[in-house]
Amino acid sequence: MRRKRPTWAIAPATYLLIAINCLVFLAMVMHHVSAGNPTTRELMDWGANNAGSVLIGGGVQWARIVTAMFVHVGFVHLATNMWCLWNLGLLAEPLVGSAGLLAVYVLTGAAGNLLSTLINWLGAYPDWVKYHDLGVFPAGAGASGAVFGIAGVLIVLLKSQQMPVPPIELKKLRRSVIYFAAINLAIGFSISFGAERLGSGLRIDNMAHLGGFMCGLLFGVPMVPRFCSPRPLFLKKLRLSVGMIVGLLVLFGFFLAQLPG
Repeated sequence: MRRKRPTWAIAPATYLLIAINCLVFLAMVMHHVSAGNPTTRELMDWGANNAGSVLIGGGVQWARIVTAMFVHVGFVHLATNMWCLWNLGLLAEPLVGSAGLLAVYVLTGAAGNLLSTLINWLGAYPDWVKYHDLGVFPAGAGASGAVFGIAGVLIVLLKSQQMPVPPIELKKLRRSVIYFAAINLAIGFSISFGAERLGSGLRIDNMAHLGGFMCGLLFGVPMVPRFCSPRPLFLKKLRLSVGMIVGLLVLFGFFLAQLPG
C-alpha cells in the first residue's frame, strides 16, 4: 500500500510561502513592531511598498515591489491572507506545480504592487510637488495581491474539461473561486469608498488586488490544459507563462521609471 503523504509534502510551495510570511511577521514583532497596528515608518523599514520610495526617493528601492508581499499590517491582516493563501494554494499547486505556484505568487504579487505604485503616484504626486514630502505617498503591504493572482490562475485552469474531476464538481469549484474573487474585490472597493467619504484612515490596496488578479488570469492562459499534457509540454507552457509575465512586468516597470522625470 502506498503511504499517504502529509499535506505539506503535497503542496510544499504553499507551506513555504506561509512560513516565510509568518517568519517575517514574527521577526517584525521581535524587533518591537506593533503586532496590531504598526506605523507607516515601521512597515517601510521592513520593506513595504511606497510609490515615492520606488520612483522618487534616493537609492534603488525597486525591491519593495517584491518584499512588500511578505510584510503585513498586523496579525489580523496576516491571518486572513494566510488563510486564503492556504486554501487557494492547496488547490492551485497540484495544477501548476510547486515551481509554478512560487512563480504565480511572486509575479502576480509584483504585478499588483506595480499597479498600486502607479495609481498611488498619480494620486499623491501633485502633493509631493507642492510639499516635497515623500510621506504623502501611502505604504502598501501584504500578500493579498498574490492571493488574488492565484485565484485568477485557478479561474482559468478550472475551466478545462479535461481534468479528471466530475464536470459538475469542477463547475462548483470554479464558481466558488469566482465568488471569492468577486466578493472580496467588491468588499475592498466598498470599504475604500466608505472610508473616503467618512474621512477614515482605513485603506484597502484595491489596485494591488486588481493587478494581481488580472495578472493571474493572464498567467493561466498558456497553461490550459494541465492534466492532458506530458511533463515536457507542461514545463514548456510554464516557461511560456513566466516569460510572458516577466516581459510585461519589465515593460510596465520601465514605463513607471519614466514618470518622475
